[in-house]
Amino acid sequence: MTVISAKDAPAAIGPYSQGIRAGNLVFCSGQIPVDPATGHIPEGIAAQAEQSCRNVAAVLTAAGSDMAKVVKTTCFLADIADFAAFNEVYAKFFVSKPARSCCAVKTLPKNVLCEIEAIAEI
Repeated sequence: MTVISAKDAPAAIGPYSQGIRAGNLVFCSGQIPVDPATGHIPEGIAAQAEQSCRNVAAVLTAAGSDMAKVVKTTCFLADIADFAAFNEVYAKFFVSKPARSCCAVKTLPKNVLCEIEAIAEI
């Protein structure tokens, strides 16, 4: 098992790793839409979904993988009414159409609108 630390993704905000490589898989912790360079959280679901996807991509890259190798994602939305808008952005990044679960939750860290975690092959 190898801990993944990506400088191009936000640092973990708790006692966990950005990702873990185990065998030929990488498990990417949930990525919220924080810009790692500025700490800024963009406004609106589309911009937040895009930043979350970029953060997932950064962790995968640091692990030696990429978005095309994602086999499963779990997505969390603060409001299920954002489902369609979230999907528009998500589809641009996850073109391989991995298996996915998506659900609405009461609140997310830093009161963001979405969070994405992923499992990918190396």
